[in-house]
Amino acid sequence: MIRDKFLKVASERHFFDNHQKVLIAVSGGLDSMNLLEWMLNFQEQFQIEIGIAHVHHGQRPESDLEADYLESYARKHQIPFHFSKFTGQFSESYARDFRYRFFKECMKTYGYTALLTAHHADDQAETILMRIIRGSRLRHLSGMAERQSFGSGELIRPLLTFTKSELEPLFHFEDESNASLDYFRNRIRQNYLPQLSEENPRLSQHLNYLAQEVGDLSQSLAYFIKAIHYQNLAVFRVYPEAVQRQFLQDYLQQFPKLNIHKAQFEDLLHIIQTQKNKTLPIKQGYRLILTYEEFYLEKIQPETDEEVKPFVLQSENLVFYGDFQFGFNQRIKNADQKLYLHSENPVYLRTRQPGDQIQINGYHRKVRRWLIDQKIPLFERNKLLLIEQDQKILGIAGIVVSDLSKSPKNDTMKNILYIKKIK
Repeated sequence: MIRDKFLKVASERHFFDNHQKVLIAVSGGLDSMNLLEWMLNFQEQFQIEIGIAHVHHGQRPESDLEADYLESYARKHQIPFHFSKFTGQFSESYARDFRYRFFKECMKTYGYTALLTAHHADDQAETILMRIIRGSRLRHLSGMAERQSFGSGELIRPLLTFTKSELEPLFHFEDESNASLDYFRNRIRQNYLPQLSEENPRLSQHLNYLAQEVGDLSQSLAYFIKAIHYQNLAVFRVYPEAVQRQFLQDYLQQFPKLNIHKAQFEDLLHIIQTQKNKTLPIKQGYRLILTYEEFYLEKIQPETDEEVKPFVLQSENLVFYGDFQFGFNQRIKNADQKLYLHSENPVYLRTRQPGDQIQINGYHRKVRRWLIDQKIPLFERNKLLLIEQDQKILGIAGIVVSDLSKSPKNDTMKNILYIKKIK
C-alpha cells in the first residue's frame, strides 16, 4: 500500500527525528493533498504537530474555493491554518518568491522547524530536463534536494521518490494554468518529455537516476575537497586546472545570489591562477580579494543590522539558526557538540567582535589569533557563530568548545547546549 511505503521512506530517512512542528505547503492540487493526508495519517507515529500554509494567488475563480476548502479541512481536523494572498503584478517568479517568503515568516512566527513541499519524481525529471535545455552546470543537474536548509529550519521534500501515478485519487483542485503552453515547465511536461519518452519509456526514471548520481558525485567531491585549504593560493595553484575548477565551483556555492556565468567564471579562475594582492569588484555588491597568501569574496557593503543581530536562545529552546540546530536543554540525536553551562541564563549566538577571547587547552586566546592559527579562511571566520553566556565565550559552533564548557566542573553545571551541523 502506498501509505505504508511513505511511512517506510520517512522513517528510514529520519525526516522528522529532530522536528516537533512541521509546516506543509498545500496548494489544493493532487500532490499536496496526498502529502497532507499522509502526514495527517501518520502524525502520531512521527510524533509531530502539523500546520497548513496556503497562498491565494488570485489568478483563477477557483482560488477562493481552494482557500475556503482548505480552511474548512484544517478546522475539521484541528490543524493550524496559515493563509496569505498574493499582491502585486503576477509572474511565476514573483509568486514563487512570495510563497517562500510567507513560508519562512510562518516558520519563524509559529515555531515550525521544517517546511514540507509535495514535489515528486515527475517534477524532478522535469526540472532536470529544463536545466539540461537551459545549459546548467553539472552540479545543478542534481535537481531538487530531498532536504536542505531553509529559513529558521529545513525544507523537506518527502515525495521525491514517488511518481505522480502512485498518488491516491483524493479530492483536489485542478489548476487550469497547468495546461497552458505559455510556461516552459508545461511544455516540458506536455510536449518534450512525452516525445522523448517514445524513444525511451523509462526516461523520467533515468533523469531521476542522473540527478541522484550527480548529487552523490557533488557530495563525494565536497567530502574530499573539505580537507584541502584551497583558498591558499599556493595550495590552489599546485593542482591541475580541472581540479582548480572544482575548487572554485565549491567556493562559489557559498554565494547563491551570485549568478556567475561561464565567461565570468573563466575570468575569476584566470585571476586566481595568476595574480596576488588585488581587490576586484565582481557583481551584485561583491568583490574578489587576493592577498599574498589567499583569495576570498566579500560583500562591499557592510552587513545590515538585522544580519549581525545576536540570536538569543532561552532554556528549553530547540531552533535552527544558520547552518546549525541548537538545543538548549533539549537533547539532539547525534549532536556534533555538547556544551555544559553554568546556568539557564540566555545564550547568545553572534559573530565575532574585536577583543573576543576564548579559553582553550588552559590558555586564554584571542579568538581572532586562534582562528588564524587554525588556518580558517577570513571569509569563514566572519561567518562563524560564537556561543556566549554571561559575557563568556563558551565555544564556536562547529569548530571548538571552550575549556569552560567541555565537561561539568561541579554539580551545578546541569544545563547542556546541544549543537548539530545541518547537512
